[in-house]
Amino acid sequence: MIWPALATTSAAALAAWAVRSPRSSLLGPVVWQGPQTKRQIALTFDDGPSESTPALLDLLDSHAAKATFFVCGANVRRLPGVAREIAARGHELANHTMTHQPLYLKSHAAIQREVVDAQSEIAGVTGAPPKLFRPPFGCRWPGLAGVLRQADLRLVMWSAIGCDWRLPASGVAARLQAAARPGAIFCLHDGRELTLQPEIAATIGAVRVIMPRLGQDGFRFPTVSEFICPTPSSNVLSR
Repeated sequence: MIWPALATTSAAALAAWAVRSPRSSLLGPVVWQGPQTKRQIALTFDDGPSESTPALLDLLDSHAAKATFFVCGANVRRLPGVAREIAARGHELANHTMTHQPLYLKSHAAIQREVVDAQSEIAGVTGAPPKLFRPPFGCRWPGLAGVLRQADLRLVMWSAIGCDWRLPASGVAARLQAAARPGAIFCLHDGRELTLQPEIAATIGAVRVIMPRLGQDGFRFPTVSEFICPTPSSNVLSR
């Protein structure tokens, strides 16, 4: 009886890896790092926009850094001016679903609704549809790849995550500093799901610490689309 039990355990572990691992392509194509030929790191921020996002934009501006913001459609609807400001400052907006619901155990129709509604909301506010997608909590599910293909979206995960929702700024900065290498994609958060006026001091503090260090090491900070596409088509707000 030991072999069936081992097979069941192995299958469960494989399924969990497929759903949760940033590097897993079992449920569809995924980008989790960029080219390693240049000293570039892609900064990404999830769950926004929030009331705290403008302070983060000011900090990025001070280091001539661009970033990709994986925004929730519901937050874009709540704070359209902040979403437009992200784009107007030369950053990229990407799709992080409409309401930040986890996609696992969801029907195809529910997954499609979360993706398509966010796509429509972001495009309506900024004037351009996103080209990139990241699932809430980093969890994928069967059927998501087909939805993304229909919406012309590319799945982007990360090579390092800051855990800025639970660690202090020093801990977040240490995690990212240890993972800094050409081609890295960092995952941080400028929101906390759909929370109003979220506390993101750890995120801003960590960015304030690591940017001078990485800059001294010769790193540049493009958007993800600039990072991974030879001729990017990022959704920067037309002026």
